[in-house]
Amino acid sequence: MKYFKVLLDLYRLKRNAGLSNQKMKALQDKKLRKLLRYAWERSDFYRKSFEAAGITREQLEVLPLSCFPSIDKLVLLENFDQIVTCADLKQDDLRAFDAREEVNRKPYLDRYHVVHSSGSTGKPGYFVYDEEAWHTMLLGIIRAALWKMSMPEIIRLITGRPRIAYIAATDGRYAGAMAVGDGIDGIGASQMYLDIKLPLAQWISQIREFRPNIIIGYPSAIKILAELVHKGTINVDVCRVISCGEPLGLGLRSYLEQVFGAPVINIYGASESLSLGVETDAEEGMLLFDDMNVIEVENGVMYLTSLYNYAQPLIRYRLSDRLSLRAAEENSACPFTRAVGLVGRNEDILWFEDGDGNREFLHPLAIEGFCIEGLKDYQFRQTSKEAFEMAAEISASASREYIRESILEQMKAILAEKNLHYVQFYVIFVDEVQPDLHTGKKQLILRTALEE
Repeated sequence: MKYFKVLLDLYRLKRNAGLSNQKMKALQDKKLRKLLRYAWERSDFYRKSFEAAGITREQLEVLPLSCFPSIDKLVLLENFDQIVTCADLKQDDLRAFDAREEVNRKPYLDRYHVVHSSGSTGKPGYFVYDEEAWHTMLLGIIRAALWKMSMPEIIRLITGRPRIAYIAATDGRYAGAMAVGDGIDGIGASQMYLDIKLPLAQWISQIREFRPNIIIGYPSAIKILAELVHKGTINVDVCRVISCGEPLGLGLRSYLEQVFGAPVINIYGASESLSLGVETDAEEGMLLFDDMNVIEVENGVMYLTSLYNYAQPLIRYRLSDRLSLRAAEENSACPFTRAVGLVGRNEDILWFEDGDGNREFLHPLAIEGFCIEGLKDYQFRQTSKEAFEMAAEISASASREYIRESILEQMKAILAEKNLHYVQFYVIFVDEVQPDLHTGKKQLILRTALEE
């Protein structure tokens, strides 16, 4: 990414956030129709799929997106070579490339950026961006990271050569690590990767030496840095904290803002489209980038259509994220759709069963919003068909009894609303809510094998 081109393209992209609702809908629809035409002409899979659904070439211009067939990861894995629009992209070749090449940001065939995601199927899926799509995605991430900053403020920040620390899993072909690295290069900043698997002593020495003024990473990893700062082990002077890669709870957001004394920006992305939205205020919800994607929610199922990736078109691709949508109000200052209550995945739903065999679920949206003074982080674990517990991490000065009583009171009301009076709920206190050893990400709900 060339420095001045980045600034010019970023300026153009930022202007979309000031469009009227009507103009935003027109822009989104224009991009959607262009993508549908391209997929029809270049992708054997999509043309046959549309035809099988009774869709003609002419109807691409008028049919609502909801009329088009959807796909999921399994369909992508089985039809990869027919979905992509570039003849030199073959799934077997990508697997070989991923297996033999040292993990770095080197593009495949010098023109395709490849990220992988295992997801719920357990099989590695490859998501491919050509240079233009990668550039567009990076602009979306930069716009999100610098949200609510004017172009003069952005130019002053960039010309000051910011020092950016990225704290996450960095030892694989992870989408976040690759995108953040290229984005940082694009604005000419200094960068430091801090892998979550490194010993804490190395964290301390590297942070002291690098002196970052912007922090990016998993919120569970940033929390560890915040604790070091809070204890006085290290000192940092940061102007912005950027959370990505996993849900950011209200309590943890508040804690990070307090410790760093800086705004916390929460970026929403997925391997399928790394620039989906941004959240700067938990009460306002997540703003979805309607100028880059179309997000649909039907019967609780979320579908993504990426409007900028033509090499590997994803049209009505099913994601396992759970959210509800709220359209921008007519006179809203920003035309973007809001994702309300974004948290977790389908597999995070807790199912309970009473003595008569009646089953009822508890959605993570119902139990994610705890914000209690002194409650830093938490995690749930189902212990039986009739019980679950919360592992709570609290600040040193907090009252355990106050926090326990507050949590139990809120959870009692939640369970009563779902008629889950028979479900037992417990609070245990832990020194630290630990992220997953393999992914480095914190799970909101730990899965345990329950007897049928």
